[in-house]
Amino acid sequence: MAEHVLLIGGGGREHAIARALENGSDDEVDLYACAGNRNPGIARLATEFETLETTNPKAVREYAEDVGATLAVVGPEAPLEAGVVDELEDAGIYAFGPKAEEARIETDKAFQRRFMAEHDVPGCPEFETFDDMDAACDFIDEYDGDLAIKPAGLTGGKGVKVIGDQVTAEEGKAYIRDSDYDRIVLEERLVGEEFTVQAFVADGEVRTAPAVQDHKRAYEGDEGPNTGGMGSYSDATLELPFMTEADYEEAVSVIEATVDALEGYRGILYGQFMLTSEGPKVIEFNARFGDPEAMNTLPVLETPFLDVLTAARDGDELPELEFASQATVCKYAVPEGYPTDPKAGAKVQVDEESAGDALLYYASVDERDDGIYTTTSRAFAVVGVDDSITAAEEIAEDALEVAGEEGLHVRHDIGKPDLVQQRIDHVAELRGDQ
Repeated sequence: MAEHVLLIGGGGREHAIARALENGSDDEVDLYACAGNRNPGIARLATEFETLETTNPKAVREYAEDVGATLAVVGPEAPLEAGVVDELEDAGIYAFGPKAEEARIETDKAFQRRFMAEHDVPGCPEFETFDDMDAACDFIDEYDGDLAIKPAGLTGGKGVKVIGDQVTAEEGKAYIRDSDYDRIVLEERLVGEEFTVQAFVADGEVRTAPAVQDHKRAYEGDEGPNTGGMGSYSDATLELPFMTEADYEEAVSVIEATVDALEGYRGILYGQFMLTSEGPKVIEFNARFGDPEAMNTLPVLETPFLDVLTAARDGDELPELEFASQATVCKYAVPEGYPTDPKAGAKVQVDEESAGDALLYYASVDERDDGIYTTTSRAFAVVGVDDSITAAEEIAEDALEVAGEEGLHVRHDIGKPDLVQQRIDHVAELRGDQ
């Protein structure tokens, strides 16, 4: 009997999840999907696609019951914070994702840091939490060094300001005073190279994926404002070119220590790390796949994703994950002016067939009778998969050439040899190797 799997969310990450579920045979998975936006890529793979507010747990539950869901996968963080997993569990439907309380490891950054400190999770930077903004500004004045300013709640990856990198101390204090945040975290600025390790978690077991490097800044050369992520790459090995095997294993040990302390956690636990001169430090945890990092990880996952889900639900041992020994490069096409002044309405000129050897993942697009158009958020991603980062990057670029540049912006430097080499040189310099 086929599993009726409900996919919650409609972005590029969820399109990647839908593709991963499709890798099971047709008689194993009947895919249903719901999201606030209609993703045409997911809709083509799903038996049915329902447009609804995914932060409304009762609406999600009713739809899950209507389609006879036997499993659910939650893609974005907002439904996790809203308690969708709790509601589905009350209905007797297993959802691969944490309940609202466990999801606080992402949704409440003040909780996240206090949790790490209380449970002696390694890799935690110096930090303080504040609900008094004047006291936070005083702390900036008194602190000997640069600080990262982090709103405690969800900001879509765009709320963090780093003193000494993005803003001055005075600009940081103005940002705090002018914002309407009720709680913030101030923590030591970490200097190094960022990377992500995503883990599949259930019943205390942890299975990790290859490391990925995301690129948050909007413009080439790591310039401009932060975004939800302009693209990312992974290597044909578990670690990235600027990492050692020991760096990767140290990051995995941090994730394992976190899972040990997070009783009952299930779903994806995403550790974002900074590789510093002292080793990996935790920038943050997320309680779901990254977007775009899911689009690097899932295309090279050779173990059927459905097998992970059913094992987690049934209380069986999670399968050991097999990943193809291939590199991936993901590049997002975003509307012109994104993220500060995005202009919607550009026609998307590339589709799954014209993308050539690249994989195409739709994110936030508007499907009309005469085609697919951009909205004001990230539009689509292309992913190249090959034996090397350079070869994978070229595949992604070929697809972007078909898409064209009209009304779109792309960071073409992601995955290119010179940018990767800069990362290698930076870490070597931090470690005193050059």
